[in-house]
Amino acid sequence: MQAALAALVGLAVGSIGVMAWHVSDRQQKVEHISEQPVLPAGVATVLSVLRSSAVVVDGRDVVLKASAPAYALGLVRGRELVVPELAELVRVVRRDGQIRETEMTLTRELIAPRTVTARVAPLGSQLVLALLEDRTRERRVEAVRRDFVANVSHELKTPVGAIRLLAEAVQEAAEDPEAVKRFAGRMQIESNRLTELVQQIIELSRLQSADPVDTQARVDVDEVIELAADTSAMDAAAKRIRLVTGGAQGLAVRGDYQQIAAAVTNLVANAVTYSGPSSSVVVTVKGAERTVEISVIDQGIGIPPDEIDRIFERFYRVDPARHRSTGGTGLGLSIVKHVAATHGGDVHVWSVEGQGSTFTLTLPRFTPPVSDPKHTAEENLGSDTSKTSETSAPDGARDQEGIR
Repeated sequence: MQAALAALVGLAVGSIGVMAWHVSDRQQKVEHISEQPVLPAGVATVLSVLRSSAVVVDGRDVVLKASAPAYALGLVRGRELVVPELAELVRVVRRDGQIRETEMTLTRELIAPRTVTARVAPLGSQLVLALLEDRTRERRVEAVRRDFVANVSHELKTPVGAIRLLAEAVQEAAEDPEAVKRFAGRMQIESNRLTELVQQIIELSRLQSADPVDTQARVDVDEVIELAADTSAMDAAAKRIRLVTGGAQGLAVRGDYQQIAAAVTNLVANAVTYSGPSSSVVVTVKGAERTVEISVIDQGIGIPPDEIDRIFERFYRVDPARHRSTGGTGLGLSIVKHVAATHGGDVHVWSVEGQGSTFTLTLPRFTPPVSDPKHTAEENLGSDTSKTSETSAPDGARDQEGIR
């Protein structure tokens, strides 16, 4: 009897102990939860719609809330800030309660560095809010503009200085008609070069400031090529260069006519400029399901392999020693590149030094609306009939040997 009573008493004491432990544990959890900072009302909603990278950090440097761009930018991993500079700025703001703003560079493995501006502010007694804006593109544009202005200033000095010196020479040779005529001819050449340079600077500046082309306007490729050939016809004739056009006909691309015409005209003019006398420049067109390729093939000086990646830079010339005689500005291919980019297309080059080059401009093909069947049949694949009366154009860079 006493043993049974003792057992009951022991069971009761054990039960009471277990219950006491559960109650204590529950109270501790409640107290722990109550100690956690709570986001102010509406903050989570605001952060979810922000385009900026936003992060809310508590008093223990634990990330309570982060927007999707913050994760995409690599600021947060799990519940931790992984950018030491930003984490230190958060701690400083938490200590003194002062709003701070700074610019920093984020580096991640296998990803190009990003320049961001960070604005960090206290959000209550324990929480800190960090807002970050990606300024990489803006800083890159600023650097490009600075370089552009510096290059323009340098390039304009050459023809302006030449005209000034030639004017002085004309003045000194006033009694020599032959010298005056010779110097006047040089002044005309330099003034034409200056005019061309200014026009291309204006065109390139306009393209750089323009937004990507989203127009659905139809641009006839045949008209563009005809304009480009006519523009370079006199220069080609002066060097006895045959301008040959061929490939598919009746194709159309989508975009801005003036810009596309400027790009193709620059490619043809560049080919004529750097081709030798009595050679050929071929312009050929090829249509695909969604794109149209316009290739300009020359038999010129070609491009060294180590310079191919640089030819689309502003003011870059493959043969600087020849630019005064050829009148090149170094801006034509930059214009082509910008036109391709704004139209969602591409431009690439195949070249062998001493043999020639092939520049191929790829643009989105124009697709007529379903309700407008007028051009549907004629723009299906284009006609394969060559436009040239001299010879059919080769289909690509590897066919250059056939036109030599």
